[in-house]
Amino acid sequence: MDRIRIRGGRGLRGTVRVSGSKNGALPILAAALLVDGPIVLRNMPRLTDVENLLRILGKLGVVHHWSGDTLELEAKDKTVYTAPYDLVRTMRASFVVLGPLWARRGVARVSYPGGCVFGHRPVDLHLKGLAGLGGTIEHIDGYVTLSGRPSGGVVFLGGNMGSTVLGTANVLMAATLGTGITYLESAAMEPEIEDLCHFLNKCGARISGIGSHLLVIEGVDTLHGCEWQMIPDRIEAGTFLCGAVMMNSDVVVQNCNPMHMLAVVDRLRAAGATLELGRDFIRNVPIAAARLRACDVTTMAYPGFPTDLQAQFMALMTRADGVSVITEKIYPERFIHAAELQRLGARIRREGASAIIEGTEELRGAPVMASDLRASASLVLAGLAARGATDVRRVYHIDRGYERIEEKLQCIGADIERISEG
Repeated sequence: MDRIRIRGGRGLRGTVRVSGSKNGALPILAAALLVDGPIVLRNMPRLTDVENLLRILGKLGVVHHWSGDTLELEAKDKTVYTAPYDLVRTMRASFVVLGPLWARRGVARVSYPGGCVFGHRPVDLHLKGLAGLGGTIEHIDGYVTLSGRPSGGVVFLGGNMGSTVLGTANVLMAATLGTGITYLESAAMEPEIEDLCHFLNKCGARISGIGSHLLVIEGVDTLHGCEWQMIPDRIEAGTFLCGAVMMNSDVVVQNCNPMHMLAVVDRLRAAGATLELGRDFIRNVPIAAARLRACDVTTMAYPGFPTDLQAQFMALMTRADGVSVITEKIYPERFIHAAELQRLGARIRREGASAIIEGTEELRGAPVMASDLRASASLVLAGLAARGATDVRRVYHIDRGYERIEEKLQCIGADIERISEG
């Protein structure tokens, strides 16, 4: 099992390039089940989550071929309709195949996905939305079977924690091949959903209201293949920015969309960072003899501060001057990384859905254990700033959402390496 070793305290400098969006890639990959003909996806990240979903799609008759960061895929066998537990359990996002599989093949049988280490993430809104399109749902032996034909209608997808991103993707994709018009209210507004809508429209779908909470989908008979450029990963970009600010380093985060990251930019500036925004880059400008200021963050649905950057921002605040409060409104149990950051000398205490961080002048290297994807990124950032060596174990988590993170950090001066253990 691999681990990542970081010898902290070195400044960073240079340009780091962001890969294509993981959260944007997964629903677009699932959309291959809807489409007749080949799809060519450029700027596709090579991640374990992507490879796991491709394995599931392979079981569902979709073939694929890689050429660098370009992925070509096509649904060849349209008779298979079961996504088995042994593959779906590997990641919760694989449940997004349910809607497109049902819409194109008339029936879908998909295992319930596995849980997440930071709390229960139900799929009830997915099922509510798909039933609202006319689907008949059965629950047998840990599988969801969906049958019938999407017929359109009015679907409300709001929940206790706001809109559901994957639920929006599932219902949206099913509605594209519906027999009527679907009004999808309280739809997620994330850039990844907006990109999915534009992709589907290029394939022949009729979706309006893109970028708003109300999507209107006029069903069509078929969708055709197309070529598409994946949007940059705003979470990866935010992770590198947190590291640059934490190390007070001159770093340019290239191939990102600053307009997707305005809430993150706002909080980094509140912490004292000087950021330059370009068309496709954000640069952190070092400040002489300046220490970070503590500032508060509350995670919210887009365009608010993303929950997927909460752990990384917590690592940043461990080095800030003062006391900061981070409140988690999306997944209130998503604080497992706090205990591991404490092993490095961070001062953090938990109060309900909030974490209170008292900044410290120094972190110290230590062995730590990653518990999930974004927690592992926060530990890498803390290790960059810590005195001495930090070993991050269970780095298979980080490979789910970061493409060769150690190589990218090496290119901007980090003393970091991946160590393989038999």
